[in-house]
Amino acid sequence: MTESEQKTTHFGRQSVPEDQKAGMVHGVFTNVASKYDVMNDVMSGGVHRLWKDAMMDWLAPRPGQRLLDVAGGTGDISFRFLKRAGDAEAVVLDMTEQMLVEGRKRAEAEALSDRLDWIVGDAMALPFDDNSFDVYTISFGIRNVTRIPDALSEAYRVLRPGGRLMVLEFSQLPNPMMQKAYDLYSFNVIPRMGQAIAGDRDSYQYLVESIRNFPDQESFAAMIRAAGFENVSFRNMTFGVAALHAGWKI
Repeated sequence: MTESEQKTTHFGRQSVPEDQKAGMVHGVFTNVASKYDVMNDVMSGGVHRLWKDAMMDWLAPRPGQRLLDVAGGTGDISFRFLKRAGDAEAVVLDMTEQMLVEGRKRAEAEALSDRLDWIVGDAMALPFDDNSFDVYTISFGIRNVTRIPDALSEAYRVLRPGGRLMVLEFSQLPNPMMQKAYDLYSFNVIPRMGQAIAGDRDSYQYLVESIRNFPDQESFAAMIRAAGFENVSFRNMTFGVAALHAGWKI
């Protein structure tokens, strides 16, 4: 492939070669790993915790299930899953080792260590056999994947028949005026918070831009169906600031 034919993708507002995006995203999350949980609370006013609890309410974890939490970072989703599921197992997979390091430092990680594994890996090429998991979750991570359809296809592959996909991601508000107000907050306030709290304005500028680039709810639901999932549906969180998507491997 010649340089002129090289495929590109977006990295925030930039257009970059596909083969460079993963490294750039890795750099962002390596930079913010130590302050990631704090910044999540500050940026959302703690509301992200309610969204994650709503994800678990809809999922209704059951004993004996095996979870793969992709882009699982510091373990928020896996900890919630294991506390609700009882006798279950979880694997946290993330491309950024430093995020996993921060997750292992949390008190929950020690208490649940016998049922929890931490693996560095790529959402587009999962290091697992077909039909290995009952549940696949990805929370605020799918928008950072270079090729989202590839990640969804991998999710379908590693789920067992009857397995469930659940995606929690920032989304688009259906009301244009509310979306405009949210954009003003996101682009003007969040990067400044990143500078003040994490000492990193550029990484949070990218994160805000990546949210705005992500497909709307109906478009993303169509991508999930195209990967083979059935009974696909979504629920808006906080007027559509975020959305929960679900699908089944039948």
